[in-house]
Amino acid sequence: MRLEKLDLNLFVLFDALYRERSVTRVAVQLNLTQPAVSNALARLRQSFDDPLFVRTPGGMTPTPVAESIVADVRDALALLRQSVGANARFEPQSSDRMFRLGMNDLAESLLLPRLHDRVRSLAPRVSIASYYVPRNVAPEDLKTGNSDLLLDAPVGSARDLEHLPVAELPYVVAMRPGHPLLRGRFSQRAYLDAEHLHVSSRRKGRGQVDIALHTRGLRRNVVMRVQNYLVAARIAQQTDLLWTVPQVLLPLLDLQCRELPFPVEPLIWHLFWHSNAGHDPAVLWMREQLRTVIGELTLNG
Repeated sequence: MRLEKLDLNLFVLFDALYRERSVTRVAVQLNLTQPAVSNALARLRQSFDDPLFVRTPGGMTPTPVAESIVADVRDALALLRQSVGANARFEPQSSDRMFRLGMNDLAESLLLPRLHDRVRSLAPRVSIASYYVPRNVAPEDLKTGNSDLLLDAPVGSARDLEHLPVAELPYVVAMRPGHPLLRGRFSQRAYLDAEHLHVSSRRKGRGQVDIALHTRGLRRNVVMRVQNYLVAARIAQQTDLLWTVPQVLLPLLDLQCRELPFPVEPLIWHLFWHSNAGHDPAVLWMREQLRTVIGELTLNG
């Protein structure tokens, strides 16, 4: 293989295909036709004298050769992105860049309307793609550029990730209008005797409230667990389940609230990015837009 005769864009496609395991999804992600992706894969196969990816019921499965080179390919792409980012300029008014943001539906519902208005006024051709990124894949997503920024609670130490705390969101107890517990004193005993709704993207594990109760030797009765905040809101509106939720979400919902009858640490949001993007002017710009709208949200909330 002679490197000077190899199109380096093929390695971008290789990385995307390794991640997505689908020619169709790679075509959409890279804004190519499916025949163009297939043709590029054929050129890669010829260069490496190996199939690289084999079609299986589970998708395009990498061969041992592909597995052996993927780490080097990703490291090389990360270095190239870092070099380009360090010397590039970002002109918001003329840029047509798509920013890929990782956040859950709570953050999306609170931030994206504000972020859209702000970005539209400063960078009318810029677009935003937001999606949930599981924590176990977030470092790799940020490293490979599949995500530009991640908004999440503090995560375990991840090599090469940088982060900044951007918000503290206190919890309250939300319940439907007319709920019996809106009358009279709302005690810890009343809270513990009630049935609860909990939001988590994980199948199991304790949330912030359960951790706070555990330190006091207490436990609440969670009878329903869902993965979506807005689904939880509908359930709380139509049942007597209590829902302990960041207070900043309440203005968007038809729910009443009471203060928690015991102390709970607030939900803390951090903004994460890969160290390779630490000086990328486009990522720096989007970081500032997010910090601004988060600041407006928490100030007004």
